[in-house]
Amino acid sequence: MKNPNHPVPGQVIRVDPIRSHQAIEKIKKVLRDSPRDLAIFVFGVNTNVRAIDLLTLTVGQVQNLNVGDHFILREKKTGKIRRITINHSVSNVLQRWLSIYAPTDASACLFPSRKTGQPLKVPTLNNLVKSWCQQAGLKGNFGSHTLRKTFGYIHRTVHQTDIATLMVMFNHSNQRQTLDYLGIQPSEVKEAYLKEI
Repeated sequence: MKNPNHPVPGQVIRVDPIRSHQAIEKIKKVLRDSPRDLAIFVFGVNTNVRAIDLLTLTVGQVQNLNVGDHFILREKKTGKIRRITINHSVSNVLQRWLSIYAPTDASACLFPSRKTGQPLKVPTLNNLVKSWCQQAGLKGNFGSHTLRKTFGYIHRTVHQTDIATLMVMFNHSNQRQTLDYLGIQPSEVKEAYLKEI
């Protein structure tokens, strides 16, 4: 019997980014009493790490990082090495989470399941993100990949980060891959066409 929560092989399921700082702040407010979930969310939207890599991070990879420091990971999907810099928001939520979680083993998973103590699974994160967005009153199709897409969308629209830089940050091998993450809207394309040369 087919699981209705899984796509048919070869089918592409598109999720939306969170498109504004206001919406991001609503989710942070929803998560304010859940330090683990807040840390997952803030880490995800500020580092663009894929869900599988986010959930397999260990305490030792990040516990002594300050703003501007970086950590290295090998992506599970591509096998490529990534160097990810920690910003102020990530540093703050990690410090708070680690002070509460207080693991003694550096090899412990950073974001454990409350039930098993093992790393969260991607389907669990998918459901969490959907729930967070719903609680914040957001409309759209959201999932674990929303965190990575939000990073790209906000960098492009708010921070005006250029595509070449985003391509490096996403660790993509071509710009087409990066463009798929940036949430370019039909209205933006129409507006571009209306600009006169």
